[in-house]
Amino acid sequence: MQNIPHIPVLYREVLNIFSDVDSGIIIDCTLGYGGHSSMILEANPNIKLIAIDQDQIAIEFSTSRLQKYGDRVSIKKGRFSSVIKDIISENDISEIKGVLADIGVSSLQLDKKDRGFSYESYNLDMRMNKDAPLSAKEVVNEYSTKELEKILFEYGELRNYKKIASFIVNNRPFSSAKELSEATKHLLPHGKKIHPATLLMQAIRIEVNDELGELKSLLNNTKEARFPNAKIAIISFHSLEDRIVKQTFSEWKQNCICPSEAMRCTCTKNYSLGKVLTKKPIMAKDDELKQNPRSRSAKMRIFEMDT
Repeated sequence: MQNIPHIPVLYREVLNIFSDVDSGIIIDCTLGYGGHSSMILEANPNIKLIAIDQDQIAIEFSTSRLQKYGDRVSIKKGRFSSVIKDIISENDISEIKGVLADIGVSSLQLDKKDRGFSYESYNLDMRMNKDAPLSAKEVVNEYSTKELEKILFEYGELRNYKKIASFIVNNRPFSSAKELSEATKHLLPHGKKIHPATLLMQAIRIEVNDELGELKSLLNNTKEARFPNAKIAIISFHSLEDRIVKQTFSEWKQNCICPSEAMRCTCTKNYSLGKVLTKKPIMAKDDELKQNPRSRSAKMRIFEMDT
């Protein structure tokens, strides 16, 4: 029997979203340890599930975990932004009833210190796909001051991004995430809920894995596919991701796409893809927060496509 390493975030809410799906296919874009996938398969006995992950360790673990569901499960390796294109071309889109994406670093990656995601890691890697060419080591030790400033400002939203970038450049090379986080601690914001290095690590990780680009590509491919009646559920963990999802869903629901300065509508008002099911993001309840502190940052937004 496998030792299941974590509880997926917003698990009850995810199950509730897809509770009325009694046939067809649900796509789990971020398989990880298979937490969401196993729960969905158990709760929806007549559906099939296609799962995606770029981490070979996650795929091997979840292949074993989901083995009991037989041919109801198909696992594909790769970035979800591109693999979903293959899924769309290989399946009848009317059969796809749901898309779930739990964006960001997984517990599997955070907990394994050799992966370099944790600020306590003695490695400097952060690649979700260990075969990818760019790692945190190159970003930290080879990026120019201007390049570091850009990612610290845009992805970390750090106010003193220039000082941090300059300090890194003047004191490198760094060989581990722990060394980097300790060295920059005096320049990083100190709060009660998160480690001072959290935003710094976040910025570097997003750059290494092109996380925002991945999310935008997933949303664009979903828009083009226009799965009839499907529910699209995106779980994000920081404001940059949530902002992208919120703005995209808002655009999807608009009938009229004429520019705001237009005197009258000329676009025929027939562009809405469906409706937003979440006026505000769904967040973890108190009991889940106590059980799983990592869920405190999770925000889920849901969109339902029209026929």
